[in-house]
Amino acid sequence: MPHMKVHALADLKTLQRAMAARAAREAAEREAARAAQQQREREHRLFELAVGPVQPIVCKGRIAPRPVAVEPLPVQRLRDEASVMREALSDDFDVETLLHTDDLLSYRLPGLGADVVRKLREGRWSIQRQIDLHGLRIDEAREALGGFVRESHQLGLRCVRVVHGKGLGSPGRAPVLKGRVLRWLVQKSEVMAFVQARPAEGGAGALVVLLQPVRQAHLPPRLALSASARAGAAPAGETAPTPTSPARA
Repeated sequence: MPHMKVHALADLKTLQRAMAARAAREAAEREAARAAQQQREREHRLFELAVGPVQPIVCKGRIAPRPVAVEPLPVQRLRDEASVMREALSDDFDVETLLHTDDLLSYRLPGLGADVVRKLREGRWSIQRQIDLHGLRIDEAREALGGFVRESHQLGLRCVRVVHGKGLGSPGRAPVLKGRVLRWLVQKSEVMAFVQARPAEGGAGALVVLLQPVRQAHLPPRLALSASARAGAAPAGETAPTPTSPARA
């Protein structure tokens, strides 16, 4: 009989300890929940606590504005049409009267100084990007060149290289794209000037093209900043040339 009593007291003490631990845990959980609720309330009233007591404004005679119906603007269609017009480069454009055929082939906008072409030919402008039209059909080359020039200009690039090939693998060993590339570039409003590349840069099979400076006022801030960084292709210590006459479309 005494042995059973000892066991009963031990079990009771164990049960008491377990109940005390459970009560302490529940109390801690309630305290944590209360603190979390207070934090949520403080965050919800953060503005009110920051500005202090306020008096709501009583609005009398307020007139609700009437919604004005706005006719939909076909933005995407206008963009598509403008893109088509930009890429409507003609193969029949008479480019001969616009080219300067001194010692090497070159072109510059009217009003642009001859020194710009000379510096472009001397490699004073860093080539920032290039496109290789080798192996493309005429329609593919026209579209690729138009997109390349437009995208390079939008990125704020100033000097790019266009590789059209020397025609060594063409029938009659005559360049197929060279004459067309000249016509296409002259029709692009983004182009200020171009010259035949130096031998190390492709020679008679490539052109080095100088693009118009991008109008940063019409660019988003991030793109405008990127364009400013890329505009550093100008020769050291000199400002980018600007034509005195407007570019042709």
